[in-house]
Amino acid sequence: MFKYLLTLCCLTAWLLPAGAQYTTGNAHSHNDYLQARPFSLAFEKGYGSIEADVFERSGELYVAHTAAEIDTARTLRRLYLQPLQQMLEEKKGVFGESKQVLQILIDFKTAGVPTMQALLQQLQAFPALTAHPRVQLVISGSRPDVSLWSSYPPYIYFDGLPSVQYTAEQLQRIPLFSDNFRNYTQWNGKGALVKEDKAKIDAVLGKVHGLQKKFRFWATPDEVNAWKTMINLGVDYINTDKVDELANYLQRRVQAQYQATAPHAVYMPKYRNNDGNTRVKNVILLIGDGMGLAQTYAGYTANFGNLNLFQLLNIGFSKTSSSNSYITDSAAGGTAMASGKKTNNRYIGMDATGVHHPAIPDLIAPLKMASGLISSGDITDATPAAFYGHVKDRSMSKEIAQDFLKSPVNLMIGAGGKHFTAISEQLQAKGYRYATQLSALDTIRGNRYLVLADSAALTMQKGRGDFLQRSLKKALQTLAPQKEGFFLMLEAAQIDWGGHANSVPYLTTEMLDFDRTIGAALEFADSNGETLVIVTADHETGGLSLLDGSISKGYVDGAFSTTDHSGIMVPVFAYGPRSMSFRGVYENTAIFEKIMQAIRQSRSK
Repeated sequence: MFKYLLTLCCLTAWLLPAGAQYTTGNAHSHNDYLQARPFSLAFEKGYGSIEADVFERSGELYVAHTAAEIDTARTLRRLYLQPLQQMLEEKKGVFGESKQVLQILIDFKTAGVPTMQALLQQLQAFPALTAHPRVQLVISGSRPDVSLWSSYPPYIYFDGLPSVQYTAEQLQRIPLFSDNFRNYTQWNGKGALVKEDKAKIDAVLGKVHGLQKKFRFWATPDEVNAWKTMINLGVDYINTDKVDELANYLQRRVQAQYQATAPHAVYMPKYRNNDGNTRVKNVILLIGDGMGLAQTYAGYTANFGNLNLFQLLNIGFSKTSSSNSYITDSAAGGTAMASGKKTNNRYIGMDATGVHHPAIPDLIAPLKMASGLISSGDITDATPAAFYGHVKDRSMSKEIAQDFLKSPVNLMIGAGGKHFTAISEQLQAKGYRYATQLSALDTIRGNRYLVLADSAALTMQKGRGDFLQRSLKKALQTLAPQKEGFFLMLEAAQIDWGGHANSVPYLTTEMLDFDRTIGAALEFADSNGETLVIVTADHETGGLSLLDGSISKGYVDGAFSTTDHSGIMVPVFAYGPRSMSFRGVYENTAIFEKIMQAIRQSRSK
């Protein structure tokens, strides 16, 4: 008896700590017997609670929602007790190395005493089940009167009602309290609970949690917003009839949430010549690969309501489709911005017919303007490659590197040095210094160089650090003395990678790093008043939606509709002279046109 009481105390004392991660152990498969695969589906998904309604007929327990639906082949023994016993014997699922408790909630639809007698009779054939410390058999529905609870074996627990006052002895038999959600609110799962209803829910949860018990609502809305609301409220078991969908949602929680610890400082712009039609000497194009509106707002939220990006006042939208697809890839998207031509996905530096077109660095070289490229990815990858390469497939890294020998680009910083090893002597013959360690950013001299190190492609989560800001400042130090000005493209490549991985922490940390870099670019632009800064994306990645968040806490919660790119328009932010021309909605090729127009008109006066 002492062993059972000790086990019960340990089990009922377990409650989800504040801020802990919800898992499928917090999921309750409501009316589980209505699933296509009763028990096994929820068990395979790691559900912590599984419910079966039972009717007692002549000592047998039939699983059904109503008496009219009773099927003699569908018994508690066959659908639940025998499969559960088999999982115990085979040590599968939660009975492997997991410490998770599995709760079987048996909802009596017939009188409590005879139904209990039938259940106890059947459980005699399953001693391993009734003795297992991580199996809870919890009786709900037509429970026997509380005065009888102490007469039942200690492996039988009961579902408590918040409206009932229980004695201390009776509470020892209650691991869980349940109630009808509709007793507290008529909320339909859209938007948020009204204040008065939330207060009632908070009150009942406070009461139950004060007793160190778990809580479950039934009759709740059953979709993502409602599930997240239950998490935010602190409901211990999330009620669902959508076993697969809720499991997928909970299993992705680690990658769906990001919690920042502290904000980065935001530069306050001086808006020098911001709305003017004055001379543009320099152009800095900052491309957040995969960055849509949701990604920018994730960064804003995680930075506690402030972004360098959101200091820019002139804003437009870019339509990103390619020649052969509603949804572009980075090769076609990069080519549109670099050369002003729509092209097929995977094509770089050529139009859809295969004709090569010069990129911005080629077009400005006769004007004696310098140029540079930076990426937190492989410098031969699609976006940076579009500014110097001409190939029919973005995977042709060797050929892209060869094309650099014909490009006037002064400097490149990023990863992908292995593609340039074979042409290192030719690079040196053309006057380029070549380094494969990022430490060279502090020592390399001259105005023609490549610094290509694998560490540039580390994620922020794995220690890339301030690479983008360091590279930007090094490039500006090199290019700023150029009398006729410069063009610099910097790609924050891994916002895209975070979208492909469907990871909110990944893309948000990359977005925050990009924003710090944007701040450095704005500060440089203010130092001379002749630098046009454009911040945009080649496309959106992941179909990100923000489902929850807290600006005051730096907390972001999102979900994705795809692991690929989407066709959503992307924002264009502009700062400095002639930045007003970037307002409106236009094709991605217009970004090239607006940049070249600003450069040419500034030099025609």
